[in-house]
Amino acid sequence: MAHTPPRKHSNAGVALNAPYLLWSLLFILAPLALVALYAFTDAAGHFSLSVFRGLFATQESRRMLSRVFSDSMRYALYATAICLVLAFPLAHFMAHTKASTQRMLMMLIMVPMWMNFLICTYSWRTILETHGLVNTLLEALRLPSLKLLNTPGAVILGMVYNYLPFMILPIYTVMARMDTSLVEAAQDLGASKLNVLRKITVPLSLPGVVSGVTMVFVPSVSTFYISQKLGGKGSLIGDLIELQFLGAYNYNLGAALSLILMAIILICMMVLKRFSDREEGAFIA
Repeated sequence: MAHTPPRKHSNAGVALNAPYLLWSLLFILAPLALVALYAFTDAAGHFSLSVFRGLFATQESRRMLSRVFSDSMRYALYATAICLVLAFPLAHFMAHTKASTQRMLMMLIMVPMWMNFLICTYSWRTILETHGLVNTLLEALRLPSLKLLNTPGAVILGMVYNYLPFMILPIYTVMARMDTSLVEAAQDLGASKLNVLRKITVPLSLPGVVSGVTMVFVPSVSTFYISQKLGGKGSLIGDLIELQFLGAYNYNLGAALSLILMAIILICMMVLKRFSDREEGAFIA
């Protein structure tokens, strides 16, 4: 006779999950539904695809969208790659050092995250501007000044600075929980440090890498404040969406652009997850 679990445990589980479900409904599903509603309706509130057709109606609009989306993707990919290159060795060092050093490094990583995002970004203007800290130092060394502000490099620098902790923390968390017996066994069998890193550490840390890439790429590709303050002009998809909602008050167009961006992000994440699953499967085999 099949055993039926007590109903009180089921009710307790529902009660524990209720706040999360309510949060998801209010702050995830409801906003998404509202965006979809605006994207697939016209100014009169009737169902229409005219907003999407208008985005691709003329060659000029198609060229503009292509440039904006390609710039956004390129900047986000550069920032994500730089964050990964910087974060992986630091996370590896943190996971294999003594506890006191780990706590100190964790504090140094977390402190910038406690500061206001807008202030952190705007402070880079005083460093990169014509008479900023960098150019003042170059003038003191009798070197020519550089144009650092209002450049693509400044935008990517702002992204890396603001989102680097979101790459370090998930990779470090995975590495800190990694089974060290696998590394010891590989070393006992004569594997070099490079082979241990390539065949054991990297495959086992892929869940943290995927999480970090997601947490950096998504806000980077949709950012607008960083590009406005460090890039000199709004030239990314986040700037265009922000302009439609807060400048032109064209909620339908802003929602349509948001859905297109969301679709691109989901496709990128699916490709990344498929790649990580294949790598993990190869490691297990």
